[in-house]
Amino acid sequence: MQEDATRGPDSKLPPLKVRLREIALLFLRLGFTAFGGPAAHIAMIEDEVVRRRRWIDRQHFLDLIAAINFIPGPNSTELAIQIGYIRAGFAGLVTAGVCFIVPAVLIILPIAWGYVHYARLPQVQGMLLGVNAVVVAIVANACFRFAQSGIKSRFTLLVALIAAVIDGALQRHPRLQPELIVLAGAALAGAWWQLRSRTGGASAGALPLAGAPLRRLFLMAASSAGASAGLLQMAGLFLKIGATLFGSGYVLVSYLQSGVVDHYHWLTQQQLVDAVAVGQFTPGPLLTTATFVGYLRGQQLFGNTGGAVLGAVVATAAIFAPSFVFVALLGPLLPRIRRNPLARGAFDAMNAAVAALIAVVAVRLAAALWSHPASANALTLPLFLLTLVALLRWKVNATWMILLGAIAGWLGSSLIPH
Repeated sequence: MQEDATRGPDSKLPPLKVRLREIALLFLRLGFTAFGGPAAHIAMIEDEVVRRRRWIDRQHFLDLIAAINFIPGPNSTELAIQIGYIRAGFAGLVTAGVCFIVPAVLIILPIAWGYVHYARLPQVQGMLLGVNAVVVAIVANACFRFAQSGIKSRFTLLVALIAAVIDGALQRHPRLQPELIVLAGAALAGAWWQLRSRTGGASAGALPLAGAPLRRLFLMAASSAGASAGLLQMAGLFLKIGATLFGSGYVLVSYLQSGVVDHYHWLTQQQLVDAVAVGQFTPGPLLTTATFVGYLRGQQLFGNTGGAVLGAVVATAAIFAPSFVFVALLGPLLPRIRRNPLARGAFDAMNAAVAALIAVVAVRLAAALWSHPASANALTLPLFLLTLVALLRWKVNATWMILLGAIAGWLGSSLIPH
């Protein structure tokens, strides 16, 4: 039976249709404004579902982040999917995931069309500079809240400090997937500490395990759409990427380099660089880079805009489909895991590590932001401070600050060196 995490603050749930509408509107808005990568997405989701709407508590939210790090795919998208499941079951799972992904696709499609026809990307550096300043403040604010919930004792403080040191040391080796190493180590330490602290000798119980093969998720749908063998081949590649991708965006770039450039020669090196740039400067998960790649591949296969859009849709659906499957499997399992005493100890330690990982991301984002010339910092530093005060003191919605940052960056675009 599905655990209802909303029974903490408010035990009376609205009807399913109302909950689905709430989920759709929330994740559509986040999908259009979630700039800055997974850490910023997670911070914005936490602000909405924990602090404002109280759908789940922060402890549960941190548990979700820790668990989702151990399944392949984009963490922030899978977090949205999982929250949709908790709030409204399987229908909520699908609604949250689709609504979080679709906005980025709708933004990327006209960019890809313009790229094909005019061979250039839009100039958005000024706007992004302002948005990035706001994003750093959003991540810093989330780090503060996560630390309050995740660091509960001297042991969890020690775990957080060690996690930050290890993660920082491994950042130059993204292929080692530092986040997985840190969280796995924290989980083992937390389980050991819990076992050591237990006094009754009662059995901790066996952890439930689940698994299912991921087969033929998209081939039938692509076939019924009359897709060509080339389209099916592309769908197979992106399905494999979505089912096996762990770690940061650097790992995605490596997958795309070896697949679409080196092996299949669908894109040139420059086209891949442009595709990754589009994924970075548009809101939503970086995996929507697949939308841009699929558009270019569809244009090659069919030679028209309709075929290009079909390619974009196929690539996007294929790379995200495994995330829906994995979260659907994890959803019913996670409540049982959280009730296990040893697993609870592991989650407590992982939550402290999550706070440390977010802190490392905040420091790296700030360092990158303020590596610009002093004239640009004259724009970003006030924006950062204003956003941080607005979030901490006045509890302003992060979406409004993102929009403010975009406008300020656009107006101050003359500060950016060309």
